Amino acid sequence: MGFRDILVFVDESAQNGQRLELAIELAQRTDAHLIGLAVTSAVLLPEFSSDFFPQDLISRQRQAARERGERLRQGFEERTAREAISNEWRAVEPLTSAAVVEAVALQARYADIVVVGQTDPDNSEMGLAGDFPGQLALMAGRPVLAVPYAWRAHPIGKRVLVAWNASREATRALHDALPLLRAAQEVRVLALTPKKGGVPAPNDLSGNDIVTHLTRHGVSAQIEHGTLDNTRVGAAILSSATDFGADMMVMGAYGRSRMREIILGGASRSILREMTLPVLMAH
Repeated sequence: MGFRDILVFVDESAQNGQRLELAIELAQRTDAHLIGLAVTSAVLLPEFSSDFFPQDLISRQRQAARERGERLRQGFEERTAREAISNEWRAVEPLTSAAVVEAVALQARYADIVVVGQTDPDNSEMGLAGDFPGQLALMAGRPVLAVPYAWRAHPIGKRVLVAWNASREATRALHDALPLLRAAQEVRVLALTPKKGGVPAPNDLSGNDIVTHLTRHGVSAQIEHGTLDNTRVGAAILSSATDFGADMMVMGAYGRSRMREIILGGASRSILREMTLPVLMAH
């Protein structure tokens, strides 16, 4: 079964147009309903500080937010009107910057997949966290397709790399991606084995079983084995994606807790920071 509804996060960033083009192309390909979502809050304040701002300032910000929301709505409707797709517009007004991800996650639960942008550290609207797509994957219970900010729009899903470690999160992401994997021309399952003491660790989960499982779902996939030495996992995955010529990647998000990844580093945070191609992730 394919996607029936796709949610796309709309904002005024320079990358918004490319993200919208990708969402429209996916909706056309899967005959899905496209939902545009914007955050139109007046002022995104820390919860403890809202009482310290003058009311006239807040009133002016509310007016600016209404105007901004109208621009976003018009832009979305003008672009989608040129395509033969079913679509609708939604807007949410979280009161604080911390509530943005919660508001978007709630709307994502009413869709099959949500398309968002990688956070640009030099131009982050609303103070979004660098791992905003990962947070959304954790909270929404839906797959998140994160689009790099340094990326030129083109159709995706012809050559797909699946990062596989037999975890719950990788399993969830792979199955959420099945509508795209079935239509792909080439799918490569990357099974990376860590070294322990300079010797490759025993690999009881070679990836062959998941390839067989994918075959039963109509996906023709090949397995690639790799061994991690001193290379970070995220860098190794992205390197394999480049070597394969992948136009999309599928991976589980936060196989260990997000806090542990913040402290110790991890593949999810590394890829969210350094991604060079769209990444479908799920938790």
